[in-house]
This record gives sequence, C-alpha cells and structure tokens, in this order.
Amino acid sequence: MTSSLTVRSVNARLAEELAVGEGQVAAAVRLLDEGATVPFIARYRKEVTGSLDDAQLRTLEERLTYLRELDDRRAAVLASIDEQGKLTDDLRAALLAADTKSRVEDIYLPYKPKRRTKAQIAREAGLEPLADRLLADPTVVPEELAAQYLTDGVPDAAAALDGARHILIERAAEDADLVGAVREKFWSDGALRTSPRSEDVAKTPAGQKFRDYFEYSEPLQNMPSHRVLAVMRGEKEEVLSLNFDGGEDEVYLAMVARTLGIDMTSTAPATPWLGTTVRLAWRVKLMVSAAVAARVRLRQRAEEDAVAVFARNLKDLLLAAPAGTRTTLGLDPGFRTGVKVAVVDGTGKVVDTCAIFPHQPQKQWDQAKATLAALVARHGVELIAVGNGTASRETDALAAELIADIAAAGAKAPVKAMVSEAGASVYSASAYAAHELPHLDVTLRGAVSIARRLQDPLAELVKIEPKSIGVGQYQHDVTPGTLARSLDAVVEDAVNAVGVDLNTASVPLLSRVSGVTDTLAEAIVAHREKTGPFRNRTSLLDVPRLGPKAFEQCAGFLRITGGDDPLDASGVHPEAYPVVRRILDRSGVTLAEIIGNERQLRSLEPAEFADDRFGIPTVSDILAELEKPGRDPRPAFSTATFAAGVEKVADLKVGMVLEGVVTNVAAFGAFVDVGVHQDGLVHVSAMADRFVSDPHEVVKSGQVVRVKVVDVDVDRQRIGLSLRLKDTPQRDKATPRRDAGPQRPQQKRTPQREGGRRDNGRRDNGRREKAPSGSMAQALRDAGFGR
Repeated sequence: MTSSLTVRSVNARLAEELAVGEGQVAAAVRLLDEGATVPFIARYRKEVTGSLDDAQLRTLEERLTYLRELDDRRAAVLASIDEQGKLTDDLRAALLAADTKSRVEDIYLPYKPKRRTKAQIAREAGLEPLADRLLADPTVVPEELAAQYLTDGVPDAAAALDGARHILIERAAEDADLVGAVREKFWSDGALRTSPRSEDVAKTPAGQKFRDYFEYSEPLQNMPSHRVLAVMRGEKEEVLSLNFDGGEDEVYLAMVARTLGIDMTSTAPATPWLGTTVRLAWRVKLMVSAAVAARVRLRQRAEEDAVAVFARNLKDLLLAAPAGTRTTLGLDPGFRTGVKVAVVDGTGKVVDTCAIFPHQPQKQWDQAKATLAALVARHGVELIAVGNGTASRETDALAAELIADIAAAGAKAPVKAMVSEAGASVYSASAYAAHELPHLDVTLRGAVSIARRLQDPLAELVKIEPKSIGVGQYQHDVTPGTLARSLDAVVEDAVNAVGVDLNTASVPLLSRVSGVTDTLAEAIVAHREKTGPFRNRTSLLDVPRLGPKAFEQCAGFLRITGGDDPLDASGVHPEAYPVVRRILDRSGVTLAEIIGNERQLRSLEPAEFADDRFGIPTVSDILAELEKPGRDPRPAFSTATFAAGVEKVADLKVGMVLEGVVTNVAAFGAFVDVGVHQDGLVHVSAMADRFVSDPHEVVKSGQVVRVKVVDVDVDRQRIGLSLRLKDTPQRDKATPRRDAGPQRPQQKRTPQREGGRRDNGRRDNGRREKAPSGSMAQALRDAGFGR
C-alpha cells in the first residue's frame, strides 16, 4: 500500500509530464481507480478532469501504471535492505529520490541477494583490508603488502592480489552513480555495428536479404526503429552478428578510476596493478552491463516507435469511410479455385453466395459475368467490393466490364471499390466466423467479410485480432504484450468515438464498448435475440449481470435508432437527459423541433443550462449532439478509380499520374496500391513541397490519393511514386537495365534495405528505407531504385 505522500508525488509528476493541473490528474486517477474507462472519462467527465482528452488520458494511464510499479519496487527494495540491517538515512533518501526503475535497481545492486561471488569469497578470506590499503596508498609494493594477508585459503601473494582485485571490480560495478553515468555515456556516444555471422551464411538467399548490413555502423541515438528491428531480425535468423560499441575506452577508464579514487597517471609502485584493475572493471563488468542496457533501451525505443506506427495506421483503417447500409456484393479473387462471391444486404446479412471461374485455367469469363449480373439484378446490389489479393486486378476488370454493361443497358450500375483483404483469412478460420456463418465454407466467409468491410470497416475489423490486420511496421518483431495493449486501446477509442448500434452490433463490436466485457457482450446479444430489439437504453439494465456501473460506462456509446426516445440515437448520455429537458422547457420547443435546428441551437448559451453536475463543456457537447444526433466522425465514402489498361508493373510508365489507395504508412514513407498487384512507395521526401518529418502528417491508411510514377523497376517489381505531381522523373526504367542488380555497400554505409516480409502480408522485396534526402534522384536510390 503506497502512502498518501507517495500518491501525491505521483500525481505531481504526472501533472508535470502532461503539463496539466495536479487537480486534473488526481480526478482522472480517481476515476480510473473506480473502474471508469478512458473513452467514458474523456467524453462524459470533462468537468471533473478539466477536459483531458483521450490521448492525454491514455498517456496518464500508462505512466500511472509505471510510477505505481516503481513505488512498489522501491518499497520492496527498502524492505529488503532494512531486513539486512543496512538501511541508512542517506540510502533511504537516495531510493526515495530515484525516479526510474533502473535507478532503483542501480542503488539496490550492492544489497541484492545473489550467489556467492569471487569478491564475497575474497571478503570472507579477509582480503578487503588489502584492497582498501592498495587504494589508499599506491606507494606500497602490491606483492609485499599482499604477503601480509596469506592464510590457509590464500596460499600466496598472487591469490591475495587476485581476491583484492575482485573486491575492487565488484565495488566499481555496484556503484550506482558510476553504473548510471556509464550507461548514459554509452548510450549517447555508442554505436551499433553489424557484420555477417559467417561468409557461408552471407552467401545464402536468407543472408542476402540482409546484405546491406554486412558492413554497417550507426550511432545508437540516431538509429530509426525499422533498422533496429531489421538487424535484430537478422540476428535472430542467425545471419548477423551485432556489436555494441561505447566509443573511446579511455573516457570510461577515467570514470572508473575517478570513482575508485585511483590516479592513473601516478608512477607509484601499485599504479600498474590498480590500472589493470580499472581496465578489467570496465571490460569485464561495466562495458558488458552497459551494452546489455543499450540493447534493451534500443529495442524498447524501436518497439515503441513501431507500435506507434501500427497504432496510427490501425486507427486510420478503423475510422475509414463506411459505404453505409447498402446491399453489397463481395468478391474474393482467385485463379485456380475461382472467385468466391457473397451478397449481403444493408444490415450485413448474407443473402446469396456462389463461386465463379472467370480466370485461368477455366476462363469462364462470360458465364461469370452473367452470374454476377443476375445477382446484381436479383438483390438490387449497389456496391461491389473486390478483395485486393491474388487475381484482384483481373477480377476488378471483370467488375468494371459488368458495371459498363449494366450502365449501357440503361440501368443503375453499382459502384465498385477495392478492399483490403488483410486479416480476412484469419477471420474466415476463426471460431467467431464459424459461429456467425456456420453454414458457409471458409472460403465464402472471406467474401462476406470483404463485402462487410466496405459497408462498415470498423464493425468488421473488430472481429479480427488487431495484430492480424497487417498495417504495421515489423509488427512480428515487437513484444506481443506491448503491441496488444496499444492496439486494444486504439480499437476501444475508435469504437467509442463512432458509437455502436445496440440492435445490430456483433459480440466482438459490443465487447469494445466502454464498460462492456466479452461476457456482457454475449449476454446483450442473447437478451436481444430472446426478447427482440431494445426499445430504449434503460432496458439494458434488464440484461443479466449488467449493473448500474456498467450501464453508466456504456450507455452513452450505444445507439438505438427508431426507439422510444430520439435521444437514445444520440451521443447524449442518459444521465444528462434532464439537461435536454431543461433546454426544451426554457426554449419552449419540443425535442423533434429542436433536433437538427442549427440556428436555434447555436443561439443558446451553454452557461444558461449548466449546473453543479453538468458544466459548460458537457452542455456544449449536448447542444452539438442535438444539432447532428449520432454524428459519425468518419469521412465521406469515396473510391479510387484504377487506370484502364494498367494491370501489372510492366504497364507502368514514368510520368503517369494515377489514382491509388494508401495501404500502409511507415516512418520512411507510404505504400500506395495503384492496381498492379504491387504497392508503390512514396518516399517521405516526395510527399510535399516542404520538409515532412512524419508521413502521417500528409497521408493515412485507406486514403485515396493521386500520385505520379517517377521510377519503375520491372525486374525487382518496384515502383517509385510521388505525391508532388509536378515532379520531373529522373529516368525511365520501365525497360530495366541488364546490370541493375544489387551492389555491395561500402563500409559504414547506412543501409536502407530491410530483410524479410512487409508486415501487411505482401513481399517487401528488400525495399529500401531512409530519412529524407536532398533530391528526388537520391530519394529513389534510397528507396531501392537505380542500383
């Protein structure tokens, strides 16, 4: 149990880090401790927290966990040292002042119970006075002094000096200030150097994926996350050897000598022996621990960056524009096994399925088109969703021809759109898909998912484990727990930002609503199936095990369209309905008259309706919600139109301007699908007529963009694109050079190629990555073109 003093210090530190008031932090912490969720606090407790937003609250929640764990560890360390009878006032003060877990561990190191060390054995043999005398008086001759400490366990002077050296080395290695200083110096001045584990491995196909790291060095502080995770993947695959170099040894030797009180420049008899002790303390102990700490810190930072990229892309994908409640035909493309077809109505219910075989080897093009035309006519299909996997471009061409034929016949033609298949196979084979679509084959479930993704990406993607959606950067190299926590928070925030239709939502979607657990979600659906659609939010309390606390947390995010109370279709929380009644009474209008009445609502002053419980922020939100009840924060639906006749990389010509869809955003640029089965890369330097530090400033996953083709490498299936449509291409490589093969990098060259697969399920083909360069030509070379 932490003391009140400690709690206040935690709140004060959080307030300082977030640049907000300590009272705001204290209120937020109290709500979190009471079981409130971040979406609920951000949306419905603005008066209490001073309008902290969801991003601030997520940071607060994460840091609160860390600082409480720090307090718990500090308390355990204090108790351990106290039990040993070694807790002094100075030591207690140092521990109470420690502001990181690593600092606490540094201080605790000399007191941490451990197996008997050589230094402990030497102390037990009575050799600590020898070590102290050698430090205090280097004018003595070590061998002569050591002869005075011989015992049965210490047979000669060499053994005595060896024991004394172990004591001094351990003393240096356990000095908290020295360990901390060395660690920070190593991090600030150090570099990571990589090389092939062996010449034989370097020549293998697996080794060649990492060939740009065979002679490579980069400062630790400057190394971007994607390169860190790439070289660590190379090490894991036993291709690369990693060496952490802290810089000049002399600097560290001086730090150790200063800590032990040794003058390395002295000509006294004991100085050579003491100098060797200093060098061993650095080489054997401190350098090793600093390198381990640097590795951990480097990986942790890289993981944080990678998770941030994944989270940002996932949020963009979840909040992509929904096509809405329109009958949709989903096409899951394939060659030999055919194209799987599913038609779903506006609610996502499956109304028809089949398979067609328009492509090789069957080539039943006309029959396939006739089948699709019949489905469109029979069900009134308004949208056609084409999966972007194998045979997608050919299937898209089939859909385009179908649409043209329908339009030529004078009928209203459906609209087609390319849809990401990322994670669709995971959903198809999942237990939930088997429960949801028990009578459908696994392959047909994929077509259903593709259709539903177009209707409502959020509602469909929540059925898939976030990490399987595939919009990350080296996501498979990140600690699973770290990734899961971050992505779960993104999904929760996205779902609650949009709101959920209580009468149509699936169990996975309901389970992401604030305050609703998996068990409660199942209970809500079971109650809905048994008693029929919910008519009002209050009836949620009839659901077994859904009590007042859960109702408070979830009610505002659940929508009921066409129910007993129009407010149930809005984001107004039931607890605030009295405020709406007060607004109606003072305005002399009915709810039907004021909903959507922008002029009247904007003429009202929130302060007039505020009280002790509902302040101006909440009243302002209520007025905004009445203006557009249940507003969807997602953008309007739009689709990209792929260029006719451009179906493969060889069809691309430098200078073409095309429409495409952003499929993934990384630290070095964005990948764009232009309809040729291989995503093109827009390097960060080609995104705007200004310096762009973060590609997310310009684009997001799912966004429709216009790009110019600036480089094509058919042999290696690489496409260079630019968002700057006035850019002049550097050279036409639609017909690649015969000698365009890879070249071995020069020593200490910063590599841009990352081995392995891109994590969205498509081959990265060793695509190069680098920070912005000064010219488009250089940027393209950085991206892997023109070698």
